[in-house]
Amino acid sequence: MARSSFYYEAQPETEQNLRLMGMIDRQYTATPFYGVRKMTAWLKTQGEVVNLKRVRRLMRIMGLEAIYPKPNLSKPQDNIRKYPYLLKEKNITAPNQVWSTDITYIQLPKGFVYLTAVIDWYSRYVLSWELSNTMDTSFCLSALEKALAQNKPEIFNTDQGSQYTSLAFTGRLEEQGIAVSQDGKGRALDNIFVERLWRSVKYEEVYLKGYTSVQQALTELEKYFRFYNNERLHQSLDYQTPAAVHFR
Repeated sequence: MARSSFYYEAQPETEQNLRLMGMIDRQYTATPFYGVRKMTAWLKTQGEVVNLKRVRRLMRIMGLEAIYPKPNLSKPQDNIRKYPYLLKEKNITAPNQVWSTDITYIQLPKGFVYLTAVIDWYSRYVLSWELSNTMDTSFCLSALEKALAQNKPEIFNTDQGSQYTSLAFTGRLEEQGIAVSQDGKGRALDNIFVERLWRSVKYEEVYLKGYTSVQQALTELEKYFRFYNNERLHQSLDYQTPAAVHFR
């Protein structure tokens, strides 16, 4: 779906839940190791009357999971594939060696949308991004197609979310001869560069501006990613921009 034709559909969440989701989003960005119990306890310290069931549901809607290793007690569905994590101790030496992707939550005054992006691990260059009002596979595939229109990586890393374990997503990567790598369950640090990107997007853009509409989110994020790629200096890149490293 073209960004110019994206329209917001009201979400059936109460104003109180939306406010709690905003609080959870900020705290999770600061402390991604907070699971349901710690997040519930933290909300109570802020004077909120909440229980584990409510916080668990809201975090599930937001796609948030604490960063820590834990046993996987869920049974795989028929339409997903699992792949090993290929990046442990791997030396990343050039652009287009490894790409990765993820989804994050962005709050609006009367609802919320989800943001996905594809990033190059070596250069930190954001190859593509998309917004959606649902966490379905289609907007993740759209971001993937826009990235593949530019180049392709040797390895593509994702978490084990249903969008990325779907046959549509993994099949598209395999069709291009790209090796699929997946994070360990509950190990968001396996995808550390996307996590750092989300922190930058939230603290440098989203929280400062407080988008009032989807159209504003589209417009401002377009500006931010242009700035991020072409002007923002990264200490880890010897104070170069992602674009300078990616295209040199």
